[in-house]
Amino acid sequence: MTADERISSLLSKHAAIDHAIEEENQRPHPDDLRIIELKREKLRIKDEIAGHNSHA
Repeated sequence: MTADERISSLLSKHAAIDHAIEEENQRPHPDDLRIIELKREKLRIKDEIAGHNSHA
């Protein structure tokens, strides 16, 4: 997998997590723990993307 493909994959995952957070927030009783976990994963992916961009 090339660096561009990896970044593209990470961006897709980032968008999917963002969508999952939105869906969870729309539920009548959102699961706060799930939202926290999703946000942590989203941040981890964002950091990985930033790391790839700084090496480019």
